[in-house]
Amino acid sequence: MVSPAPPIRIAMWSGPRNISTAMMRAFENRGDCAVSDEPFYAAYLVATGLRHPMREDVVASQPTDAGAVAEALVGPSPEGKPIWYQKHMTHHMVAGFDRDWIDACVNAFLIRKPEAVLASYARKRESFSLDEIGLPGQVDIFARAADRLGRAPPVVECEDVLADPQGMLRALCRACGIGFDAAMLAWPAGPRASDGVWAPVWYESVEKSTGFAPPRNEAGFDELSDALKRIAEAARPLYENLARHKLTPLAG
Repeated sequence: MVSPAPPIRIAMWSGPRNISTAMMRAFENRGDCAVSDEPFYAAYLVATGLRHPMREDVVASQPTDAGAVAEALVGPSPEGKPIWYQKHMTHHMVAGFDRDWIDACVNAFLIRKPEAVLASYARKRESFSLDEIGLPGQVDIFARAADRLGRAPPVVECEDVLADPQGMLRALCRACGIGFDAAMLAWPAGPRASDGVWAPVWYESVEKSTGFAPPRNEAGFDELSDALKRIAEAARPLYENLARHKLTPLAG
């Protein structure tokens, strides 16, 4: 008997307050794709001791052993789907967590201007560090993936996706080695069983959505507090290091 082909595992690496959940919705709306929502979140909270909204619920909802999570992510896909989209926050991969499993995935990177990320994240958390918006981790994982491939892995800019969802999703799908599916452009409103237990805190907007929203007016540097400006200044070169590799829209 011929064994089934392993799934194409797409690990999408993002920081908070990007369009990461909308991107997960787009992939989940394909009939051939399973999704996983931030599978290392509970392990990250236990390892760091950070107090996030709904911390106890998050920890109770997922495995807290990072090694067990990694092992599952390179195993069979949910429902045997041929594509497995894994939504990851880069800052969840703290020091000491095994990263060898990453090499079994098609790694892609979702970025957003630091000022916009900081302004949005500050509405949910009063105090946080540069590491918690994910850019240092993104740069590290990007470098690992680029070294293995011998070229830059795919990078997509949030604003570009909102400006041209079809063109950018076509480009992303091609870069990930899968066909584009027009079902990715719209989805039913409401929560999903695949959403993390933390959805009531973070997913209000995406639960109301039926597709990608139009581009928005992003916060600028001058609108940030002094504390956030310092983080933005440290984040800017990291963001630019990734942004110079970003994909451009692909016509149909």
